[in-house]
Amino acid sequence: MATPLIEDSIDIDATPETVWALVSDLQRMGDWSPQARKVFVRGPIRLGATTVNVNRAGWKVWPTRSKVIQLEANKEIAFKVLDNGTVWSYHLEPTATGTKLTERRVAKDGKTTPISAFLVDKMLGGNDSFEDDLRAGIRQTLQGIKAAAERG
Repeated sequence: MATPLIEDSIDIDATPETVWALVSDLQRMGDWSPQARKVFVRGPIRLGATTVNVNRAGWKVWPTRSKVIQLEANKEIAFKVLDNGTVWSYHLEPTATGTKLTERRVAKDGKTTPISAFLVDKMLGGNDSFEDDLRAGIRQTLQGIKAAAERG
């Protein structure tokens, strides 16, 4: 069973507009994420836009597909991974010094698709190890976005 919610937040010394320009540019996710190495977006970023993602963990490489299911400029973008049913999102909240950015992975009721659960168990080290990697990856992604936003 998957953890229903995995999330982390970071405070960024940059405006929500600056942070939004980074997180809404899904093709740049490979710049920050240790797992989502390349994202190909079909058309402009809009509600319903789809992507093909190339993921990597060590020598293992696998594709996933996702669809943008929530999009509110300068506030939130969420996409559903069609291959496992999880929803990933970035939520931006203005603060006195900039922006609080939260990245979340939601597995509704702690479930993913049967094929995804099988592959995580047999090919990606098991659920606990895989989710430990996701948590570390979220932290790394947030730190990378922070560094890019604060550089301007």
